Amino acid sequence: MQAPRLSRLVLPALLLMLAACSSGTDGSVPARAQSGPADVTSVDGNGNTSISGGALATQLAALPIGTLSSLEAAGILFMREEEKLARDVYTELNAQWPQPIFSNIAAGEQTHSDAVLALITRYGLTDPVGANPQGVFTDPALQGLHDVLAARGLLSLIDALIVGAEIEEIDILDLDLRLADVADNADIELVYENLKKGSRNHLRAFAGSLENQNYVYQPQHLSQEQFDAIVDSPMEQGGI
Repeated sequence: MQAPRLSRLVLPALLLMLAACSSGTDGSVPARAQSGPADVTSVDGNGNTSISGGALATQLAALPIGTLSSLEAAGILFMREEEKLARDVYTELNAQWPQPIFSNIAAGEQTHSDAVLALITRYGLTDPVGANPQGVFTDPALQGLHDVLAARGLLSLIDALIVGAEIEEIDILDLDLRLADVADNADIELVYENLKKGSRNHLRAFAGSLENQNYVYQPQHLSQEQFDAIVDSPMEQGGI
């Protein structure tokens, strides 16, 4: 069984038959993540990757507060809601198909969204999440993406796991885009690189769960080479 593909990137065009396409950068572990930002993640035996709020706060306190460009500010607000989207969809899928992979990764995604909130607070931005409940988003493109993915994931457990893998692919590509917009703000890079590591681990987890269901997942948004570079490498371990 193959689910229909979504577009690669979370853009308004997703709402128009989800047919837009654009290229992403290599999804493998980037050199800048290996030697640059500190690792503030914890990873369990199944690859569930959380960001430690305490470790992140310590690292952020040691870094200067820079000047945000409009692109950097927009990226922060977007990623705050995209991480919420992952949490919300996984929570909804777990209600329909109770599985540790959904509940555990949903908890990890909450820490990812909280990490972006730390940047919002640090730079005095207005949080787009605010008091929005589960499944409600300020960004209309993210609202549309959530609605499509959540509905698809209710069709079957296989579809739900495919949705999980797709979300992580989209997250990797969007983080690549946001990282390209970061000029010299090491604090933003710190958060994004740790988020991207989490997405790589979560993609490995969903692909592995699908394999356990005798379903070979084919990448929907990353190139085959990018996907293979991730899933053919071991789970990345936590730095704390």
